[in-house]
Amino acid sequence: MVSDPAPALPHPLPGAVGLSHLSAYDWQAADGVCGGSPHLHLVCTEAYVVTGGRGAVQTLSPEGYRDIPLEPGSVAWFTPGTVHRMVQGGGLRVTVLMQNSGLPEAGDAVFTFPPEVLADPDAYAAAATLPPGTGPETAAAARRRRDLAVEGYLALREALVAGDGGPYREFQRAAARLVRDKVPAWRELWRAGALATVERTGAQLDALAAGDPAYLARSTAYEAAPTRLGGFGMCGRRDEYALPGTTLPYLGEQRRDPPP
Repeated sequence: MVSDPAPALPHPLPGAVGLSHLSAYDWQAADGVCGGSPHLHLVCTEAYVVTGGRGAVQTLSPEGYRDIPLEPGSVAWFTPGTVHRMVQGGGLRVTVLMQNSGLPEAGDAVFTFPPEVLADPDAYAAAATLPPGTGPETAAAARRRRDLAVEGYLALREALVAGDGGPYREFQRAAARLVRDKVPAWRELWRAGALATVERTGAQLDALAAGDPAYLARSTAYEAAPTRLGGFGMCGRRDEYALPGTTLPYLGEQRRDPPP
């Protein structure tokens, strides 16, 4: 009999992805654009599945600057190292799928703050951390964080459009330095989530090849609902799920505060 290992994390979503829903910020930034806080991820690919409204995602990568339109039914995704900024065009609503569930919540994201902030881990943490809750104090802090990220982002974009990729590459290096100490914890989350999921599929294929589908006797179904509504994410107001290994649970915070 070929064994089918039990999930290291109970009941993960397919592929051990993370899930949330975002309503893009409608706050106007220094360049007159309404939207979220530009940032990148170090090891996770992120996807936007647009479910309502209009907008765009602006990206910076070695290919240069792009402005990708978003409308209902469109899908956009970006690989690690790509700076992305969600732009509000009117009622934009997005379902977000994150690779390697648990890693983004464990810090796999770095804002495009100015270089002097990125160079000081304490200053970076102070600028990136929000007060708890979903009230006006948190909204004001989220907006200050967004404005600081846009300040750094606009400088990166200007240089990249002018053909100078140096500031963009230095930002990537600074981001890698900021998260380096988190890598051991990320590795454990990856082993328990995404890697375990892949290995479980391999065991199931081995079982089928051996003519032993006994693992199918453990089939079942699950359901989930948002555990926290209207939290302040990087790109907008965020509905979160307390799924194992994905969004950190905010049990009991199931109401949405009035928009600030």
